[in-house]
Amino acid sequence: MRITERTIQIPRKTNKQNILVSLGEDLRTSLSPKEQIIRFAITESSSDFYNCEVGLSLNENAYSQSSIPSLFDCHVRKYKNETHFNAVLMVPTGIGADIGGDAGDATPVARLLASQCDRLILHPNVVNASDINESVENCLYVEGSVLTRLLLGSIGLQPVRANKLLLVVQQHPDSYFTDAAINSVGAARSTLGLDCEVLIIDYFPEMRASYSPSGVAVGEIDDLSPLLRVLTEYKGRVDAIGLTSLITLQNLQPADYFLSTLVNPWGGVEALLTHAISTYLDIPTAHSPMMENQEIMNQELGVVDPRKAAEAISLTFLHCILKGLYRSPKIITDELMFGRTGVLSASDISCLVIPDGCLGIPTLAALLQGITVVAVRENRNLMKNDLKMLPWLPGQFYQVDNYWEAAGLLAALKAGVSPDSVRRPFPPTSIQNLRTNSHE
Repeated sequence: MRITERTIQIPRKTNKQNILVSLGEDLRTSLSPKEQIIRFAITESSSDFYNCEVGLSLNENAYSQSSIPSLFDCHVRKYKNETHFNAVLMVPTGIGADIGGDAGDATPVARLLASQCDRLILHPNVVNASDINESVENCLYVEGSVLTRLLLGSIGLQPVRANKLLLVVQQHPDSYFTDAAINSVGAARSTLGLDCEVLIIDYFPEMRASYSPSGVAVGEIDDLSPLLRVLTEYKGRVDAIGLTSLITLQNLQPADYFLSTLVNPWGGVEALLTHAISTYLDIPTAHSPMMENQEIMNQELGVVDPRKAAEAISLTFLHCILKGLYRSPKIITDELMFGRTGVLSASDISCLVIPDGCLGIPTLAALLQGITVVAVRENRNLMKNDLKMLPWLPGQFYQVDNYWEAAGLLAALKAGVSPDSVRRPFPPTSIQNLRTNSHE
């Protein structure tokens, strides 16, 4: 099974009510029967077209298309649970976001927004900062495809006290780095109280990081099937899976990223890997890259951009995922469990917060689910989409200037206060006249 990414342009059909179904139908005509979509984003849209970045798994034999659900099938929620205020925070990986595009630099945003929620559900890109993970107790750390499926209504999340972890370590040509990964686990076990075992493997599919024509970080992964077979043997024995392996940077050196404004190159191919594993195995998954050699480790970078500093001082980049997976919620696929005490589903989501212009499955799922969406203008990125063009319900979509304003908006929504009522000028009362013929 090979994982790759492709750019596909499809026409925009304004007469289609279910945008997800329309997108899914049009994309399938561009794919072979053996290709399955595991990641999807619209990098640019107009009144005529969508430019789509599509992550694909090419299934030759081991895993059939029917083994994973469609990303374009939305189970529209039948009710909205108003007893708690739960929000989702997304900063898509590899899009060069000003906030959250580097090493966990959206963590302060997560801590701020979490203060206005009962639960804040986020994905690793928001808080992963190499050897640092400063998310707070009411945050739920889930892999990006899991978050997407939650908004689609196809899975639920069950918070846990702690998970038993498996860390899969690629046998590094230099044992120094293999030993460092094991020591990272030892450190997490002795400080977090983490229950984790290590599996060192001599085969790991080659992962190549690159950039798409739009500048988004993407990549390719060679045959994933042997690794999936190994991980399948651990399903039921462990609750979450961490992975660490080498990533080949095509036409790029690590220092090129640290000393420039380039998009973080590793995240795109890592997202392809974890999307595939989480989707096929229904288990929380996260990945950290390994350094290639000690020469790179010893490079003197000087003082770097603070948003990249966590990576500049790290050796293994592992503790962030170990801490995140430690309490990553269990994935619930049985819809009969949705709504039960302790299980969160799409019905329990009050709000989605995204950088402005980000258009993918989560945004479209929120649109169909009637979930409020807050787009933050200040978090500039490579996406070129006017979200106002989507067919939102009245009061469903808000554009705000920054995350301070987003936090205030969440506070108003949680308190049941109309956002318009705390701004000036005060809008006039909406009046409609309905005339009927009383003699008929």
